[in-house]
Amino acid sequence: MRNGIVIAALAGAALTVGCVSEQTYKAEVQKSALYQQLDAKLQTELNADQAQIQQLQNEVKLTLVDELLFAEGGWQIHRKGEETLAKIAPTLSTLTAKRIVVEGFTDNVPIGPELKKRFPSNWELSSARATDVVRYLAAKGVPQNLLAAEGFGDTRPVASNDTPQGRAKNRRVEIVISGVDQ
Repeated sequence: MRNGIVIAALAGAALTVGCVSEQTYKAEVQKSALYQQLDAKLQTELNADQAQIQQLQNEVKLTLVDELLFAEGGWQIHRKGEETLAKIAPTLSTLTAKRIVVEGFTDNVPIGPELKKRFPSNWELSSARATDVVRYLAAKGVPQNLLAAEGFGDTRPVASNDTPQGRAKNRRVEIVISGVDQ
């Protein structure tokens, strides 16, 4: 009975504030099978705010914080990163007629002198990170013809680079799976 009252109150509030379309509501409530599979496999990372999954129109985006995959300033996946990617590789390996783009991002802090010997800028570092993730996924059976790597460096921040917390959010890898059916 109490749940019914709560639902009625929420429905009334939605009417006063503004409604969403039935299509939007259904899309939000009914996540794709891919979304649900990734969500089930990454519960530890999602609960620790190290991963985020978004269902977008015709695609699913998985965002992983850089420290989950790489050592600080690194571009090669560490053991914990391999363990995390190994959780999702079986799901990604079953996809057909999809496109999987691994996108690398950094904050705007210039690369230190040691890394600068290998990477002239954050752009190259982000590309190397995305490429290493693609290589790992391909080695785990994800079809190579579906995979692509792109590096964006610090050109697409999702938070301010003025704080340590904002910079941490900007250092990420996004795996964007296109052609996802609802």
